[in-house]
Formats: sequence, structure tokens, C-alpha cells
Amino acid sequence: MNTAYPFSAVVGLDDLKLALLLNAVSPRVGGVLVRGEKGTAKSTIVRALAAQLPAVDTVPGCRFACDPAAPDPSCPDGPHEPGGPSERRPSALVELPVGASEDRLAGSLDVERALTEGVKAFEPGLLAAAHRGVLYVDEVNLLHDHLVDLLLDAAALGTCYVERESVSVRHAARFLLVGTMNPEEGELRPQLLDRFGLTVEVRASRDPKERAEVVRRRLAFEADPAAFAARWADAEAELAERISAARERLAGVRLPDERLEQIAAVCAGFEVDGLRADLVTANAALAHAAWHGRGAVADEDVRAAARLSLPHRRRRDPFDAPGLDESLLDELLDGTSPGEDPPPDGGGGGGEPPSPPQDGGRQGPATSLEASPERNASSSHDAGPSHDAGPEQNAAPSEDAGLAARFSTRRAIPSGCRARRSTLTGGSSRAG
Repeated sequence: MNTAYPFSAVVGLDDLKLALLLNAVSPRVGGVLVRGEKGTAKSTIVRALAAQLPAVDTVPGCRFACDPAAPDPSCPDGPHEPGGPSERRPSALVELPVGASEDRLAGSLDVERALTEGVKAFEPGLLAAAHRGVLYVDEVNLLHDHLVDLLLDAAALGTCYVERESVSVRHAARFLLVGTMNPEEGELRPQLLDRFGLTVEVRASRDPKERAEVVRRRLAFEADPAAFAARWADAEAELAERISAARERLAGVRLPDERLEQIAAVCAGFEVDGLRADLVTANAALAHAAWHGRGAVADEDVRAAARLSLPHRRRRDPFDAPGLDESLLDELLDGTSPGEDPPPDGGGGGGEPPSPPQDGGRQGPATSLEASPERNASSSHDAGPSHDAGPEQNAAPSEDAGLAARFSTRRAIPSGCRARRSTLTGGSSRAG
């Protein structure tokens, strides 16, 4: 079994770490699109996160990874009795190659069984294999449009429908979707861009010391992967525990109505099309609050969510790069802030979350580096959003009704908070 590079050992990339962790806490966030140059550890960090996701209980022999506590009633391998036997396995990491066919992605008729046994059976595809795990699509902008449509529809619905060759199948397909792309090779259509929940732009650090630390750690890992991973084992265990706890806490996090209206005002101020931005920002803010141990969404949760959910949705000319006018974001948040945030419910002890990285919107150097991984295993928790010491968190994502039920009593927004129109430019503005 290959040893994955430790997530905690990745240098910098704070916004990307945060975006991945928010999706790990709540799949309802809708996935991450990573834009950036080649050689920036995009694949490494995705594989590293997958190794830290909590293991899942599945129905023995089920090819669709059904949860024995609540099996999919339409599972092609079912029906399964709730509360039946179970077996535990790691969360899946499935990589979708650029040249994959629609049959390989969604599944098709099992030709071998049809010819040898004379039965009509369904052969599951990669969407089924990724259920309750991670689906990683490298160079997503080079996939055929109909495959991207199919992929994003399944990610949004949590269900895969297959209708072909006399086969009619429906099965659950809920996964953390991560797509990467190099903008130099072509852009995604705006309709497809909008289907990704969050977006992050990454680039290699220009700091020689940071680059040297990246190479130093990589060489140490390649020389002895097991020993390198052992040096980061404590930090990785803490991260995995915190993800699990955040998932459990998520169902109890409230989205006060004044925060919902603040989200709506921010999205309207950036003139985004449709309402998907509002939904994604709300879900990301809930996940961010759970990650930091708060019982209710606060102003900083809304800001962190908006920084990741809006850059690729703002109105812009066709050839503009995604970007965010952070001065306008601050103005909208200040103008619509309901005042003092309520204290965390049910405990917390999460501490204050780290300040957003001041790197112009692209993934850059971490705020501090320790040459020794042993020392950095603890200090890296303060250097990036994914590691700051806080309570453990993580709970099964709630349904839409659960989201609405968490809205607290409505409270009026201060007047004079009308969002203004503004010319938005991408450039060096923070995209993460």
C-alpha cells in the first residue's frame, strides 16, 4: 500500500486547505475547483486529504458502499435491511481520467454476465466507486462537456441516473468533488464554473525559503515515506479527529436570519447570476462555523465562505479571470453586519480562527515555517486554517429542511446597507 504524503506537511496553500476541509465537513458545499499552474501540489494535497477522511461503514458485498444504518432503498445490490451487518473501509479516492467514456463514469450493462449467464445486470462506474469518498478530476477543463454535465449533476443531486441499453438504474453518488485545471489550456463554460461550490487559485511560492522547505520535505518523503509519515502522525490524527467532530457538530450549527440576509446582500452586491451562490455561501459558512466550534454562523464565517464561493461567479467580461474585489466585500459585510455576534452554543473552545492569508488571492507562502517537521506539526496548526488548534468538529450533512430549521428568529438588518454596483476586477485580488 502506497503511503500518502501527510496533509499536515503541505507547506502554504492555506485557502486550498480550507476549501477542501469545508467540503470534508459538509459535502453540501458542492466541491472545489482548483485553478493554477502545474507543479503546485494540487494532486498531492487531494490525496493527502482523502487519507484523513473518516473510514466508512458499508454493507458487506455492496458495490455501491451503502451505509448499513441507512441503506439506499434504490441500491441495485439491495434491498438492504437497516441495521444489518457492516464492514469498515477507508474513504474512497477515485480519479477520473480525461479520456474516460460516459459508460466508465456512470456505469453500463455488464456485457460479460449478459453473454455468459444471460442476465441483464448493471456494471457500476466511477460515480458509484466514489460514493462517500472523493472524486478527483485532473484537467477538468479538458473533459468533454457532456461528461462534465453528468459529473456535476450527480454531485449536485447526490444521485446517479443511468438510462441506456435497456438498463434503468438509480443509485446514490455523494462525494467530495475536486477538479483542477490550468487556465492556459482553456476555460470552463460559465454554466459549468457555477456548478462548482468553491474555487481557489494556486501558484507556487516566490519565497526562496518557502520553496526550499517544500523541496526539503518532498525529498525526505521520497527517501523514506513511512518514516516521514510517522513524524507527522500526531498532527494527522488530530486533523482526522477534528474533521469527524466537525461533521457531528454541523447539524447543530444555526444560521441566524440576519446572517442569511447578509449573505444575500453580499451576493446581490457582486451581481452574481441565480441563487446558487447564496446557497453555497450559506452551506460553506455553516461548515466554517462547525470547523471552528461555533454554534451559530458569525461574520467571519460569512466572509471566509464568500471569499471562496464568489470569485468565479461574479459578473465579468468573458475573458476576465475570476477574482474578488475585497474592499467591496468588506464594505458589504460591514454595512450588513447585525452587530455583535452571539456567543457559541453548546460549547466550543474553538478559539479564534486564523486570519485569512494576505497573499493577493492566490495560494502563496504560509505565514511562518519551521524547518523541523516535528516542530511544524504543531506550529502548522496556527499557520493555516486547516490546523489551528480548536475543538474537534464534523457531522453528517443535514437536508434542506434541516438547514431551514436552523434559522433563528428574524432580526432586522440595519438600514443604509444597500449593496452598490461596482466594477470588479480579477488581477491579483484574492480568489481563494
